[in-house]
Amino acid sequence: MKQLSFILVTLLLVCSLPTHAQDSSVKRWTLRDCINYALEHNIQVKKSKVNLLSGEEDTKQAKAEMFPSLSTSVTQGFVNYPSNEVVSNNSYSGNYSLNANWTLFDGNRRNNTIKQQKLYDELNNLSIEESENNIQISLVQTYMQVLYAYEAVRINQNTVEVSKAQRDRAEELMKAGSISRVDLAQLESQYSTDKYQLIMAQTNLDNYKLQLKQLLELDITEEMELAIPELSADDILYPLPEKEIIYSTSLAVMPEIKSGELGVDIADLEIKKAKAGYYPTLSLNAGIGTGHLSGTDYTFGSQVWNKFNESIGLTISIPIFTNRSNKTAVNKAKLAVIDNQLDLLNTQKGLLRTVEGIYLDATSAQNQYLAAVERVNYVSESYKLTEEQFFLGMKNTLELLTEKNNLLNAQQEELQSKYMAVMSIQLLNIYQNKPVDVNY
Repeated sequence: MKQLSFILVTLLLVCSLPTHAQDSSVKRWTLRDCINYALEHNIQVKKSKVNLLSGEEDTKQAKAEMFPSLSTSVTQGFVNYPSNEVVSNNSYSGNYSLNANWTLFDGNRRNNTIKQQKLYDELNNLSIEESENNIQISLVQTYMQVLYAYEAVRINQNTVEVSKAQRDRAEELMKAGSISRVDLAQLESQYSTDKYQLIMAQTNLDNYKLQLKQLLELDITEEMELAIPELSADDILYPLPEKEIIYSTSLAVMPEIKSGELGVDIADLEIKKAKAGYYPTLSLNAGIGTGHLSGTDYTFGSQVWNKFNESIGLTISIPIFTNRSNKTAVNKAKLAVIDNQLDLLNTQKGLLRTVEGIYLDATSAQNQYLAAVERVNYVSESYKLTEEQFFLGMKNTLELLTEKNNLLNAQQEELQSKYMAVMSIQLLNIYQNKPVDVNY
């Protein structure tokens, strides 16, 4: 009797230790492995980098607009004259020109466009950071769910083993006449229930592992196992900075906040570009050209020389009445500034809600973990005593199963609070631009 009780208690105490068999040939992923792989292979991150390269091309184009443009043209023509009274029914002509155009003044529109494009480049860089943060957040959440599911499987495996041992012991006691057939049937029913719960826990684990594989965009044939970390109390009860400090840090480092601020700056430059429509545009034009025509008394070379010409001129375009287009452009640009300011404010408030929520989850989970650990200790002791009394005939089956379920619930609560605390701590690290702990 004492030996069996000792075995059962030992199984309960070691439930948090790794017991899940893993194929040594399959790579075991740490959280850092997952993050590094995703940052290199994630499609959304790659698309953000492509957008950056595309924006840099737009910036080069905007800078090139400050220089003169140069073009050349060659025109060859053929004319047929059906009349019989002409000397030649056919005539060939050719015109050749080289033209340059340089905008000298446009109300500073091009300079402001260059400034805008540089801000767009910064915006695209921040978009890469935001994509990387988003994938890290998703990976932290899913990775911790997988770890939780692993331990849930272990607990259910242990519960099934204990249920089987109790059922087997009950069979012996029933044969000896110490318990009734009803008691045995209840323990057999509990054994079946525990096996079903183990299957459900394994299904949850498989689903979370699938989600993690999909986040990493791994091939369907690739197997995946996690390197199960040894979490200490220091990892779970990690002291957090004040909530206000975390939020102020997030405002300074999170890319979505910087993006919102850049959006306001870009909109301000759009006002200046719109106001450029009120100013005249001054351009310098220059060109050279020549041509020839068949059917004349002059040779090709003589015509090309005789028709050779050079030109230069200034063109000024003054807007007088533009059907309100300039005023509308300016007013809409001003409204865009207000809209971007509201977007920035909304992003700041959204970040505040997120940080507050995660901080509350972290502190609550830490407190729940302390209470859950204490509860597991007490319930384990109560279950051990109830089990001993059951096999001595001092407790009935209902009391035994009630204590057993209480222990299972307490263990699940401890697991949930543990991984909720660790996950929230890692998420707060991301929102403070700190690296995710490499031990996970």
